[in-house]
Amino acid sequence: MPGQKSRYTGKVRDVYFFEDKIASVATDRISAFDHILPAAIPYKGQVLNQLAAYFLNACKDIVPVWLEKVIDPNVSVGKRCQPIKIEMVIRAYLVGHAWRVYRSGNRKLCGSTMPDGLRESEPFPSPLITPAVKADEGHDEDISKSAILEKKLVDPDLYEQMESYTYQLFKRGVEMAEKRGLILVDTKYEFGLSPEGELTLIDEVHTPDSSRYFYAGDYEKNLSKGLPQDHLSKEFVREWLMENGFQGLEGQILPEMTHAVVEAISQRYIGLYEKLTGTNFELPTTEDADIHQRVYQNMLNWARENRV
Repeated sequence: MPGQKSRYTGKVRDVYFFEDKIASVATDRISAFDHILPAAIPYKGQVLNQLAAYFLNACKDIVPVWLEKVIDPNVSVGKRCQPIKIEMVIRAYLVGHAWRVYRSGNRKLCGSTMPDGLRESEPFPSPLITPAVKADEGHDEDISKSAILEKKLVDPDLYEQMESYTYQLFKRGVEMAEKRGLILVDTKYEFGLSPEGELTLIDEVHTPDSSRYFYAGDYEKNLSKGLPQDHLSKEFVREWLMENGFQGLEGQILPEMTHAVVEAISQRYIGLYEKLTGTNFELPTTEDADIHQRVYQNMLNWARENRV
């Protein structure tokens, strides 16, 4: 691309860096347990990119956001920020990683205390922030607020600002989910410093790759009967992997992803998009069928027009 300085290939996104801008390409790759799975999921990238834009635009009255424009169904462009390598994970219900820790008998998670006597999928008395240190490769690691400050990973005032934004953003996400008959269970937020040094919300927010949702209508019934909650998130992918003997541990082999499995995951992502936005998901037209060429041309046009 004209003006391109570098490129980063992540688990599910390819990011192109320019002087003070970035172009983020959401691919159809899918990851779980820090492994990229062997099959791509049709339309997943488009779902994630458009959902991320939908929620970022809905949150920019709370915090500055990196996003400036969506130039392709799979591509967003905006400010090039210096990432802060702390994920602000916030959890309102005992499920997923928190439940696995709790079930082992441990009541501490990232310095927060989880009360005794909770069942899986029950709410915490109030949402817990359970930060993680972002790894360049491999697993992100749980960390406590006190450890973050002791190791001087983030300035104390900056961390307090990140914490405040996390609670405000989660409140907004909960309110938006409620209007669509969903419960926002847990999610994560990532922050960075803009070229002007302003704390800015980066990456995606409230998408199925970063969040977990329950259906509100079935929640109490399933909880009272001890049944699993019907949810739309990547957790069902993790559960499928675990049922097939894979948790990302050494020596384990990724199970085969049949056409039926791939199609089911794709429909889940499309279903969440439609449920969250209240709009129909628009499939690419015949003219857009060559997704690689479409993405390339739209990015090239943007780079030339903006002379980034």
